[in-house]
Amino acid sequence: MGVKVTKFGGSSVADAIQIAKTKDIIVSDPERKYIIVSAPGKRYNADNKITDLLYLCKTHIEHNLPYEQVFQVICDRFTAMVINLGTKVDLTKEFGVIIDNLRKGASTDYIASRGEYLNAIITAAYLGYDFVDAAIMVRFDEKGKFLSEATNESIKNELAKHETAVIPGFYGAMPNGEIKTFPRGGADITGAIVARAVEADVYENWTDVSGFLMADPRVVPEARPISRISYKELRELSYMGASVLHEDAIYPVKVANIPINIRNTNIPDDPGTLITSEEENADGRIVTGIAGSRDFTVIALYKNMLSSEKGFVRRVLGIFEDNDVLVEHMPSGIDTLSVVVSSSLVYGKLDDILEEISRKLRPDTIDVFENMALVATVGCGMSRRPGVSAKLFTALADAGVNIRMIDQGSSEMNIIVGVENKDLDTTIKAIYHAFISPL
Repeated sequence: MGVKVTKFGGSSVADAIQIAKTKDIIVSDPERKYIIVSAPGKRYNADNKITDLLYLCKTHIEHNLPYEQVFQVICDRFTAMVINLGTKVDLTKEFGVIIDNLRKGASTDYIASRGEYLNAIITAAYLGYDFVDAAIMVRFDEKGKFLSEATNESIKNELAKHETAVIPGFYGAMPNGEIKTFPRGGADITGAIVARAVEADVYENWTDVSGFLMADPRVVPEARPISRISYKELRELSYMGASVLHEDAIYPVKVANIPINIRNTNIPDDPGTLITSEEENADGRIVTGIAGSRDFTVIALYKNMLSSEKGFVRRVLGIFEDNDVLVEHMPSGIDTLSVVVSSSLVYGKLDDILEEISRKLRPDTIDVFENMALVATVGCGMSRRPGVSAKLFTALADAGVNIRMIDQGSSEMNIIVGVENKDLDTTIKAIYHAFISPL
């Protein structure tokens, strides 16, 4: 019998009704042995996530504001879950420990992690599984750096003692026992590192969507689901913001060659999206997905004989590095070089950067294009199919979109176009309909 590591996001464990759904999913497959849970998320649009309420308690205490009412809301919500699930968990002592630590000035990481901690206790009792605290397995050093190999060994040794277990996501501990959290959404990471440690056959990530769609449904309502995608394709799309999975959760399972299955807790029979190491294009598709993001700035440099000037690119990158600005893309020609950066990173710095470029590199011209959007068209089938670029550019011309920049990766799996912010949605729609036939 194989092993599946199963992670449930905040919306999947938001209340007793949702947790009951997770139990049906778990018991339907005996291979689902290790369960990772997030803190309870929103039950409805106007609701609050438990983690946000915990952060609010901490903020109130730091500013000498009343916090008891907020903390009571948290306690009442967990207590209601216990009652509605019919478990015999008494959280009174746990609530007391948390509030005592709050008053003593416990760290923000500690407070933020308590939603996952309490939820895992409740879920373990409801399932009849062991509760295993992530703090005894997930290791960070004294500076808060995640220790991948030490964690892998620790999880492997600890979970060997438990046939089934529920583990809180999002956090671990430093050598002194102090709680340290991953970035927001880090329960995905916990699930991935547990999957790697137990050598799982698959890492299931259950959320409130049925995997990935080929485009943002807010832009293309009829966007088709993606049944299978490679890690490389996912990475390209995630870079543009098209993700239901924390990107740091990809690496641990990728190195172990463990597939990820994104599933929908509310529609458990939907197969979702399977993410694998190997590129597979059995259905002959050209494009896997289209994603875009707004608010970039393009700095275009022209200098005669630029290609023969040694060190030019290095010095350009050095200027941006010195100003703490990450370069997103850098398409170039014989005498041209464009630097694409996030507009937020050059806010208040742009004039200084331009002056430094002009003084140190002496380009013939410098042009700045603000309010730019980038759209990535991704697909492993693109590299093997002639005419893809022509089809894409024709579609944008027909839609009246002015392309301001083109960049294609060396893998030929990704074509990125730069357009004005106002044309982002039109660009995504045009590309989607050019390559995807209506159902």
